[in-house]
Amino acid sequence: MPTVIYDHSQIDFDRPGKHHYHVAFHLDSSWGYSLVPLTVINGLRGSGPDGPPAGVVAFGGTHGNEWEGQVAIKRLCRDLDPAQMRGRVLLIPQLSESACNANTRVSPQDGVNMNRAFPGSARGTVSYRIANFVKTRIFPQVRVVLDLHSGGNEGGFPVPTTSFHPIPDPAQRAEIAKVAQLFDPPFVMIYSSQMASGLLTDEAEAEGKITVGGEFGFGEAVSPRGTLHAYEGIKNVLRHYGHVEGEVVKIDLCRMTPPRFIEAASLEDYVPCPKDGIWEPVVELGADVREGDLLGRLHDFGDHSSEPVEIRAHRTGIVSMLRFPALSRKGITLYVISRETQL
Repeated sequence: MPTVIYDHSQIDFDRPGKHHYHVAFHLDSSWGYSLVPLTVINGLRGSGPDGPPAGVVAFGGTHGNEWEGQVAIKRLCRDLDPAQMRGRVLLIPQLSESACNANTRVSPQDGVNMNRAFPGSARGTVSYRIANFVKTRIFPQVRVVLDLHSGGNEGGFPVPTTSFHPIPDPAQRAEIAKVAQLFDPPFVMIYSSQMASGLLTDEAEAEGKITVGGEFGFGEAVSPRGTLHAYEGIKNVLRHYGHVEGEVVKIDLCRMTPPRFIEAASLEDYVPCPKDGIWEPVVELGADVREGDLLGRLHDFGDHSSEPVEIRAHRTGIVSMLRFPALSRKGITLYVISRETQL
C-alpha cells in the first residue's frame, strides 16, 4: 500500500528504488484528505556515461473525466522496474484526485478546474494547494513534463494529438517538438495560449521545461488506441532520455507517415456555437477541409419542421477538434480548424 505523506517536505525524491505515496491535502469543508497518488522512481543502474538522465514527470487526471492518461500512468507505476532504469521518474496518475473520483472536469471539493489553478497557492482551496505542490515540490525535480489529457465530455480530437504552445525559445521549441513526436501521433498541435490562464503546461513552459500535453481520447471512456499511445509514448520518452534501455518504438504500425504539425494559435481558430441546438457533425476528425465546406448542422427540435443551421468551415485546414456531445450551448467551442505548419 502507498505511504500516506502529511508533511510534504518528508518526500525523499532521492531515495533509490520505487516508492508509492498518497500525498495528503486536507479538505476545506470536512475532516479528511484528498490523497493524491505519487510514485517516485530513482533508477538503480547508475548515472550512465553522460551523467543522470533528465528527470521526467507524467501527470494524468488533471481533469477527472479524462481517463486514458490515468490508466496508462497507473500501469507504469507497477510496470517500471528501477533495477532496469537510470535517473528519476515521477508518476502522478490522478492529479485532481477528487475530480477523478467524481468523474468530473472540476473538483467537487472547491469547484476549481485544476488546469486553471497554476501556479497555485499554499493558502488556497485544495486545488490551488495541489497546484502549488506541483510548482514548488515536483517541478524542481524534473526537466521534462508530460500532461496527458483527453476530450472528456467536451470535444473530440484525432486520437492521439500531442500539443504544445508557441514557444519563443528555438532550442526549447525544437526539443519539445521532438518529444511530442515520441508518442507517434497523427498530429502535433501548436495551440493558443490565449484560451485560458493557469494551465499546468503554461507554468512548466515558462520555467523552461520540456513540456508536452496531449489528447488521447474523448467521451469519458478509455480508448484502447489512446491508452496504447499514452503508455508506449511515455516509455518512448524514457528510452529517448536514457532512463530505460532500447530504441524508440513505432506505436501505430498501420500509419507509416510521420506526425503532421498543425497550428491553431489564435482565438479566431476556436469557433463558438452560434446558438443552442443539437449538433450533427458531418465530417471526421482529422479531415482536410476547404473554406466553405459543410462541417455539421445545428438542429432546433422546438420546431421540428425548421431548417437546421449549417455550420461551414471558416477557412481551409485540418479539423483538429469537434464538439463531442450532441447538446450544444451558445458560446461553447464547436470546432477548431488548424493549418498545417513546418517547424
